[in-house]
Amino acid sequence: MTAGDPVIASGPVTVDVPASSANLGAGFDALALALDLADIFTVTRADDLPAGSIEVTVVGEGADVIPRDGSDRFSQALRRGLAEVDGPGATGVAGGAWRVRMHNAIPVRRGLGSSAAATVGGLAAADLIFGGGLIAAERMLELATWFEGHPDNVAAALHGGFTVAVPVGDASMDGPPRSDGAPPMSRSDAVPSLMSRSDPARSPAAGFALVRFEPPPDLLVVLFVPDRRLSTGSMREILPESVPRRDAVHNVARASLAVAALASGRLDLLAAATEDRLHEPYRASVFPELPRLIAAARGAGALGACLSGAGSSILAFADRPGLASDVAAALELEASTVGLTGRAMVLRPRSQGVIGVDSGQLGQ
Repeated sequence: MTAGDPVIASGPVTVDVPASSANLGAGFDALALALDLADIFTVTRADDLPAGSIEVTVVGEGADVIPRDGSDRFSQALRRGLAEVDGPGATGVAGGAWRVRMHNAIPVRRGLGSSAAATVGGLAAADLIFGGGLIAAERMLELATWFEGHPDNVAAALHGGFTVAVPVGDASMDGPPRSDGAPPMSRSDAVPSLMSRSDPARSPAAGFALVRFEPPPDLLVVLFVPDRRLSTGSMREILPESVPRRDAVHNVARASLAVAALASGRLDLLAAATEDRLHEPYRASVFPELPRLIAAARGAGALGACLSGAGSSILAFADRPGLASDVAAALELEASTVGLTGRAMVLRPRSQGVIGVDSGQLGQ
């Protein structure tokens, strides 16, 4: 961009970003579904604050854990998005001060994509500050994946519906390559280093294969959201580096079945499609209530049941409100029996991804 190009928003910019559930059983790090539950972020220029600072106010979920000093994920992504559009030495907007207000409905650290929603929201808000449409959807997915480490939740947050997102070619899950020739950054240091490192090479062979489609219209999602929070990082650390071949074959088959079932409307296939052997058995070692909750949902007639993302939420599918209510009640009863506090909710999938309020949908 040149100094005369940007059209800077004169007032607050607001984005609405959906929750999402990743994996959906066997589709580890690839499958995700956007849910009709959202965080809403409003960003306002704050010339009375020190340059480069971000002041955060949080209402709703995560108000007790999200930092207020601009070190949160939304603020990090906002800075990165502003730098992406503004460019070095352009308008100085990337170095400005901002006030961020979050109205959060997505439970934090429960496997419902709150981090991905914040990441996508920050990037989308930065784009809208400059009028919108300057960060292409493909680039936004690329940037968001560097923050998250995997593209599943961010794809659903960006595009809505049911998504399959897979890195291809030279795309890396370990952050952008360094400009100094050093090895790629680890996931732990990728976020703070993004601001100071050059962009990755844009190779035609690098990027993501992304497919998005509408889930069946009758599909309902039943969630049991425990009060217990689980860290995605710690839940990934307990996963083994290798698995038996029979388990890998099992998951390849079930993940393929999940895509076919949701694409064709064959909801009767979801019971088999949500059976996982790559992550749930290992995560049950630190979340021992998991098998019993899944069994309770299936026993109540759920069309399929699984851990949502890395947990701690449990996801089950239904095709009618009465069944959804029965499954929700069964999950709450079993949770009470095993001494796990939390709440059940019934949601529909969400067709829209991130929305710029009064600015239309950013994803496609």
